[in-house]
Amino acid sequence: MPVTRLHHVQVSVPRGSEDTVRAFYCGILGLTEVEKPDALKPRGGIWLAIDGRPTLHFGAEDVSDRGASKRHVALEVDDLDDVRNRLEGAGIATEDGVPIPGWRRFECRDPFGNRLELLTSAD
Repeated sequence: MPVTRLHHVQVSVPRGSEDTVRAFYCGILGLTEVEKPDALKPRGGIWLAIDGRPTLHFGAEDVSDRGASKRHVALEVDDLDDVRNRLEGAGIATEDGVPIPGWRRFECRDPFGNRLELLTSAD
């Protein structure tokens, strides 16, 4: 197979919102920020690591109606209930996803209206 793994996902956020990205994704969800290459720093945004790899990129751009989009990032977590409690404790509304065999999951919107799915194996 020519594709060997996912390299990264980029999600758009409004220009100047990097501190809000950090508060939500690093503060609540516990991801780690990694330094962007110098050539990309003037564009804004930040990169976050999952398993030590810069996997989740936040590109700064102005886009309208983020909350209407189905595009999303799905993050697998060890303790789904703990993550949901952390999000709800921070005032983030969560909603159960449509049930799929073998997985427990829910979704929410990040502070920018991007859809975020969180899931764990039902086993």
